[in-house]
Amino acid sequence: MRIRRLAVMSARIAVSVLFAGLFYVVWLAVFLGLFKESAILVKAVLWTVAPLIPAAGFALGLAVAKRWTQVPQEGFLRTLIWPLVGCVLGAVVAVWFGPMLIVFGMFLVGTGSVALREVVTNDCKAGKQEHRRSRGVGQIDNR
Repeated sequence: MRIRRLAVMSARIAVSVLFAGLFYVVWLAVFLGLFKESAILVKAVLWTVAPLIPAAGFALGLAVAKRWTQVPQEGFLRTLIWPLVGCVLGAVVAVWFGPMLIVFGMFLVGTGSVALREVVTNDCKAGKQEHRRSRGVGQIDNR
């Protein structure tokens, strides 16, 4: 993996984490404002959407970072799957240590899933480009 590609991927991951953090802060403000005075159904909904909110932030951060780095974008839902799985797994693991500790699990595993996604998708693209180069597709023959 080239240094420039690694730097670009790291920047995209950093922007993604920043957006996830902002989304989480907004969710936490709503959560703290509604939790004490609300019915059990509202509390259940607030806890249920907890992993979805940072996952949406991760995905939106990736979309914004890809626009800044002028990389072709995928659909939002295709991007959302990776951080959503990471945030849900992180929340499920961390909830056993205390419900308010899920933020650490969501961010650790969510960031890991975003990093894994970047590596997998970039390696797949690099592999396709290398395959096309080896076959001579898209190259001009100047004989």
